[in-house]
Amino acid sequence: MPDNTTNATEAPELSVEQQLSALLGNSDEFFLLMMGCFVFLMQAGFAFLEAGSVRSKNTTNILLKNILDVCIGAISYWAVGYAFAFGTPSNLFIGHGHFFLEGIEGSQYAHWFFHFVFAATASTIVSGAMAERTEFSAYLVYCAVLTGVVYPVAAHWAWDPKGWLLTGVGTGLSFQDFAGSGVVHILGGTAALAGASVVGPRIGRFQHGKPVQISGHTVPLAALGAFILFFGFLAFNGGSQGAISNPGDGVVVALAITNTIISGSSAGLIAMVIKRVGLLGDLHWSLLTTLNGALTGMVAICAGCNNVYPWAACIIGVVAGVAYCGWSQLILKVLKVDDPLDAVAVHFGGGFWGVIAVPIFATEGGIITSGGSAMAFKGLGWNILGGIAIAVWTGLITTTMFGFLRLAGVLRVDPEIEEKGLDIPKHGEPAYPQESYGHGWVLETPEDKLPKCRAKDTEYPPDYSHGDPSKMLAMTHPASMAIPRPSVVTGVPMTDLGFDNEGYQEPIHNTRL
Repeated sequence: MPDNTTNATEAPELSVEQQLSALLGNSDEFFLLMMGCFVFLMQAGFAFLEAGSVRSKNTTNILLKNILDVCIGAISYWAVGYAFAFGTPSNLFIGHGHFFLEGIEGSQYAHWFFHFVFAATASTIVSGAMAERTEFSAYLVYCAVLTGVVYPVAAHWAWDPKGWLLTGVGTGLSFQDFAGSGVVHILGGTAALAGASVVGPRIGRFQHGKPVQISGHTVPLAALGAFILFFGFLAFNGGSQGAISNPGDGVVVALAITNTIISGSSAGLIAMVIKRVGLLGDLHWSLLTTLNGALTGMVAICAGCNNVYPWAACIIGVVAGVAYCGWSQLILKVLKVDDPLDAVAVHFGGGFWGVIAVPIFATEGGIITSGGSAMAFKGLGWNILGGIAIAVWTGLITTTMFGFLRLAGVLRVDPEIEEKGLDIPKHGEPAYPQESYGHGWVLETPEDKLPKCRAKDTEYPPDYSHGDPSKMLAMTHPASMAIPRPSVVTGVPMTDLGFDNEGYQEPIHNTRL
């Protein structure tokens, strides 16, 4: 291992103050990098959540899209995104310097990385809302535009010292969004709404104007993804302090993390109870509703996690849980928008409530703590204006972009591919290859003793569409369909097992060989 330490006789001697200053600077950069790495892990959380929420035939497709959030996002944000967001020189609207990171100081690399993972988060919100029917090439385009142009401009407005929302353009007001309820989540939710609206619903999602449930293929995977996101949000919000070396930094980071978990927990509980009492149409203790409610609470607290008391974080979470349920019903049943992940309800609904909540509950200068001062109400108005501005900016750019992609015929896959699944025709890599299931012992079982699968009184031969027939002999046995033995399966849709979309499996009795 090479010795990278500087020879003391060759380097100029530093004073104690200079050494201390360098140490503090290094600690701040290390803090940003480590928090950025934890936020980067949220990409895995989104990948698992989205993969579990789509059907098995589209799993590879959605996972690859999440990988490309990182790949395309990194290149776009390196080339132009960071320059638009924080480049110098700049004006009220946009930065225009340091393209390809040229000319930046060494200490800014950590800043670039932390904001890159924020940009990637905004981008990945969209992929879930448009899942299972969007052309892969269209995804490449909107990922580059979102991370390279749309997000950086909004970030400049709210977080750059010269941005118009932060400076207040002479009003004496400043946009309050500590960790991105507006910049990340309103933006991502608006883009998701635009994309899902323009691409249209999945085949079979609505019949005669009424929504039809299309379930994801694995709830455990979705739950794992949500837990990873919970962890990532702690760094997402705590790391937004940007430093750890100044007096009081540790307290702010701790408060942000504490408020994040309180808000998320209260929102998850409220959403679960709303589902259980039947306000959403049925009476169940729903895992998925609880997960989405908790995520909405964490989205909502982003804006003010550093500037509200824990009791206020609990209230913000409660309202966020209610907001999630309301937005979810509005998007699906009123607007008739098909959003497989409920991304619009979680991110747009939670984000907008978050930017409203900060001026109300802020520990200093909030409407409640100031006794309803005029300045506090002006701050509320400025935050609402900022949220609307971000939504309008994002909506104009993304709706135009998706509209052009649709007119060009490259936004949505063919109906046949959508019905059969994107994994095989688009990627040649099914997430669950059928030849990988089962075992060779079935070959010793007499043919007449093998149970048969029937769909609407029609016998179906083994499905060889996913592999070589020589590898598929074991598929004649129900065990190859990943049904535990012994078991009875009745009335299960066989869409993902080689049956047509209308077929149902008759009872199968698996017997131990």
